[in-house]
Amino acid sequence: MNASHSTGDRDSRRRGQGELESQVLAVLGRAPRPVNAAWVQERLPGDLAYTTVMTILTRLHAKGAVVRERAGRSFEWVPVADEAGLAALRMRKVLDGEADREAVLASFVTTLSPGDEQVLRNVLAQLADEGEG
Repeated sequence: MNASHSTGDRDSRRRGQGELESQVLAVLGRAPRPVNAAWVQERLPGDLAYTTVMTILTRLHAKGAVVRERAGRSFEWVPVADEAGLAALRMRKVLDGEADREAVLASFVTTLSPGDEQVLRNVLAQLADEGEG
């Protein structure tokens, strides 16, 4: 029974990684200035270990969602992307890993709901208008 419980804990943590990243980005988004990991840890729900917060910050840094600035012997962290930006970075990473980008994009677009398709059309039209200006 212990082994089963242990595996379940690992699975929960794996599933929660994206949620933790979103929570960390939300905390950083409310920060008045660049902040250290301890500041982030204090404002996160639950009782996360400092090392867990550092791991999440480091992963976000590797994804380009945050930048860090040296502050003495540690770092201060600043968000570059919000939660939507993080999702976009994930989508871009998946797309970058595929050989036939056109096929992936075409397949993605054909699975969109009519509402999402319209949102995408609006965004593309807005970007085209900005490019002409």
